[in-house]
Amino acid sequence: MNRRGYYILAGHEPRVATLKQWATANRADWVVSKSKVPGGEVSTVFLGIDHRMFGEGPPVLFETMVFGGRMDEHQMRFCTWKEALAHHKQLVQQLRGYASDE
Repeated sequence: MNRRGYYILAGHEPRVATLKQWATANRADWVVSKSKVPGGEVSTVFLGIDHRMFGEGPPVLFETMVFGGRMDEHQMRFCTWKEALAHHKQLVQQLRGYASDE
């Protein structure tokens, strides 16, 4: 078994998966949210592999990233769909605020 672990989604809940389940999963369901904002895009996705690099704790399975604009390449990772979606919405509002300042 891969030390980092494979996961698939059941609705919005991650589930431990075998390599075969992970490899054949429908990745279209792995998009949490995508938002175009002035000057860029905010993308939040389920990663399918635990990205916790150090220490103990729940698996880190979601990532929000900004492409373009003032916060290009800003990235944060989360353990749950709920946390990832909340940060996504916060970033979209923040970037819209920057656009109105310019």
